Amino acid sequence: MAAPVFFRPPHGWVGDVIPVERDGLFRLFYLHEVRESPKPGTPWHLVVTKDFVGFEDHGAALPGGGPDDADFNAYTGSVVRGPDGTDHLFYTGQNPRRLGPDGQPLQVVMHATSTDGMRTWVKHPERTFGATPGHEPADWRDPFVFRDERAGLWRMLIAARHTSGPERRRGVIAQCVSTDLVRWEPAEPFWDPRRYITHECPDVFQWGDWWYLVYSEFSESFCTRYRVAKSPDGPWTVPDRDTVDGRAFYAAKTAERDGRRFFFGWIATKEDSRDDGAWQWAGTLSVLEAHQDDDGALSFAFPDELLDSFTDDVPCVLDGHADTGLQAPDGYQVAVSADDLPDQFHARVVLDVEPGTTECGVLLRASADGDRGYVVRLEPKRGRLVFDRWPRRTTGDAQWHVSGDVPFAVELERPCALPPGEHTLDVVVDGDACVVVLDRRVALSTRVYDHPTGRIGAFVGEGGATVRDLRVRVRSDN
Repeated sequence: MAAPVFFRPPHGWVGDVIPVERDGLFRLFYLHEVRESPKPGTPWHLVVTKDFVGFEDHGAALPGGGPDDADFNAYTGSVVRGPDGTDHLFYTGQNPRRLGPDGQPLQVVMHATSTDGMRTWVKHPERTFGATPGHEPADWRDPFVFRDERAGLWRMLIAARHTSGPERRRGVIAQCVSTDLVRWEPAEPFWDPRRYITHECPDVFQWGDWWYLVYSEFSESFCTRYRVAKSPDGPWTVPDRDTVDGRAFYAAKTAERDGRRFFFGWIATKEDSRDDGAWQWAGTLSVLEAHQDDDGALSFAFPDELLDSFTDDVPCVLDGHADTGLQAPDGYQVAVSADDLPDQFHARVVLDVEPGTTECGVLLRASADGDRGYVVRLEPKRGRLVFDRWPRRTTGDAQWHVSGDVPFAVELERPCALPPGEHTLDVVVDGDACVVVLDRRVALSTRVYDHPTGRIGAFVGEGGATVRDLRVRVRSDN
């Protein structure tokens, strides 16, 4: 059996990831989710990787507290190393039994330290602190600590909410500062756009001349976004494409190695393991590498190490041709392979798109005629990449009872530039997890449950496209 591409612990799921790079290794602390009732407390677990291919599971790293402790649930935070070599772990403590004046469970910032290279942690409950005046006590979480050398301070960013204002626009990234990583004083908000419910999992880093603020938008949309500035004091500007991925990739935090910046998040699962199921909290680990443009904007792709791990070619041609031209000036044309795809694979498809084309793309786990399965669709006229499927949800017995007013899988849309010419789609599928990257710039993650098998294909609608290259590869241990 092939090793998984997207890590998941044997008896649980990956929640928010807290990455730490040391000595070339990525130590990925994460919230360990188990779907049991009644729910046990949430601990931090640890998995280590050097290449995003092999993962060493170390199990529990920071246990949650007892039934009456403030950290029954040990939620998201960050890890930094102090000047004396001590590692400091800041995290969110929450206990459903501990309620604030608003009747909601309190959230507090808590502290643990390690002097043995993060192998063991000592908690310091006496250093716990809750929301400062003007902030809701039930939203005071995800402490992210970084060093501001110019000011000679440690900054702590906290996902918080104002106590007043429109309900959906009270979110703020609050801030505390410290000189010793022990005593923290409130400071002016780090970022206060009055736009979202909450800005979860804040993360800040410098890359060259640019500073980046990363956060996960907790509102009517769920996605990881970023902002750009020339200073950690802002002002923060909105890049043209400010999202890292779509709905399924969430709570991404970052780490750097050898000048490369990686975003570590999780691909959400769906209820009842079906395409129409509601998105769930937690899933499987996923890593995207950021690439920086001259104007500070970021694009996202698979790490090369991950793609290079797929080494063995699977014979694959469309309708018996290695170079397939599709022409449908006012219609639709499809070409499908003869054999089913493996359960785990990397597919690379290069499409040469003609001017004026309405749509083209790749079919996954498709039927022999290409009518059923999943669709990775490029829409040049709309400037977007979408993920679709057929059949869609059936709402009745008649022909038109197929959710026909839904143009694609809701929340699985990514803006992108699609001028005429060649465009490359890299697709990695691992069981029910699927990640698509367009032109090493635009990523889209999702789940694929309802069609467990099928073929690969290409299609065009109202235009023309030629498949210049099509490769399907598996890992050598398949």
